[in-house]
Amino acid sequence: VDEPHTVARWVRDRARLSPASTAIDDRGVRIDYATLAERVAGFVEALRAAGYGAGDRVATVSGNSIDHVVAFFGCASVGAAFVPLSWRAAAGELAALIARARPQLLLVDDEYAGLVAEARTHLDTVPPVAVLGGHTSERVLPPRHPDHGAAPRPRGVRDDDPLLVIFTSGSEASPKGVVLTHANCFWNNLALAGAIEIAAHDVVLTMLPQFHIAAWNVQPLLAWWAGATVVLERSFQPSRVLPLIADRGVTVMMGVPTQYRLLADDPRFAASDLSSLRVAQVGGATMPADLHATWRARGVRLAQGYGLTEAGPNVLTVPGETDDLVGTVGRPYRHVDVALIDPETGDLLDGAATGELVVQGPSVTPGYLDDPDATARAFVGGWLRTGDLAERDARGVYRIVDRRKEIFISGGENVAPAEVEAALRTHPLVVDAAVVPVPDRVWGERGVAFVTLAQRAVVGEDELDAHARGILSSVKVPVRFVVVDELPRSAVDKIARRRLRERAAALVLEPRRIDEHSR
Repeated sequence: VDEPHTVARWVRDRARLSPASTAIDDRGVRIDYATLAERVAGFVEALRAAGYGAGDRVATVSGNSIDHVVAFFGCASVGAAFVPLSWRAAAGELAALIARARPQLLLVDDEYAGLVAEARTHLDTVPPVAVLGGHTSERVLPPRHPDHGAAPRPRGVRDDDPLLVIFTSGSEASPKGVVLTHANCFWNNLALAGAIEIAAHDVVLTMLPQFHIAAWNVQPLLAWWAGATVVLERSFQPSRVLPLIADRGVTVMMGVPTQYRLLADDPRFAASDLSSLRVAQVGGATMPADLHATWRARGVRLAQGYGLTEAGPNVLTVPGETDDLVGTVGRPYRHVDVALIDPETGDLLDGAATGELVVQGPSVTPGYLDDPDATARAFVGGWLRTGDLAERDARGVYRIVDRRKEIFISGGENVAPAEVEAALRTHPLVVDAAVVPVPDRVWGERGVAFVTLAQRAVVGEDELDAHARGILSSVKVPVRFVVVDELPRSAVDKIARRRLRERAAALVLEPRRIDEHSR
């Protein structure tokens, strides 16, 4: 019998309680809980017959689909870790992920068979590969290779067994595999249930790719636990999402600010029927105030949150619709402890303060896959270091200031790119902005701003400079403003700052005047 914290039982429980209820709507193909449980059971039989079991890793390269969900719950049922890999990766990058994951089995969606075939040419050893879908892999799987060690002995699934391995975006360094156990995911979803309150009648829209932690642990797993319906989108397309909300009666959704911006900018947004939408959760970054106001004007309740894969991911949330908390990330979820530390000394900070945000709790990862050194660096005194600088006010409300490692120093003064970017976004024609430092012989570092503009807008550097100077002290004003069509982003929609730094370094910069800081 499964122990309380194991996730595989959620679908079996729902198949018993509400067998005819729709579990998944995959581009119009619907599957009820009874059928989902039957397919999971078939996949479990195939895994065991081929020699796979507890302690193994099953990697996938797949879009969001029913087949992918079946594989997830099948792996959970036998104690194997599910390792979804990014289909946005180039072949060489994907090969590196496979090499790091060292899976015993690789499941591939037909759509990405070519990508995986190319990735395999970069690998010295390749795990057994099976095509995901068409029910084939749910009946017969290639046998476990003896090079991967003795086949695991059948045993019950434990709550400390790895359930998911999610690779971090790698926008700043080589990706690391974050291990999340059954217990981690149980506690994460228990905490989320207290904030979002998903029930059996809800229809949950999933737009993020399933190699992202939020596509499992921010709403979908909770929805299947509660017996709700999950609408899977294979990729994010504003032209599909807006009519889908009305057509499927979507009540709950989650996205990143970029997605909400693209939806709001779509010509159909103003006339779209959003009346079914009860709550739209926001993650990945803090939603700008103007975008928040745009969605609120359409009557949509927004739930801003903060998290990171290593924490399960849910850490902080803004409760309800509180105007004075717009721009913040709120307070901790239930069962999550947070604190601020001095980034240099590691000392805990009391009261209202600014420091590095650290996290403790049962949803926090036990560590990185096969990387004890990185795991040791990630924790201090039992606290997970987020790498994010946060401000805590007297009410205990948190605001993310910046990534600590993105802070740069110009003329002895600390400059936070997030603050500069927020100022630039207040220009009526600026859609988005990213600020990165470039080395400077005299000043140490200076900022270069990359901005995207509204459609057909024209804004010169002088105007952007004047706008920034009207808001920021001169030390924070970028030395250059570069208008680009779009900002480069990582697979999980975070700005790829390394690429921007490389581009900024190639610019010819005018020497800053010595009296610049006094202007």
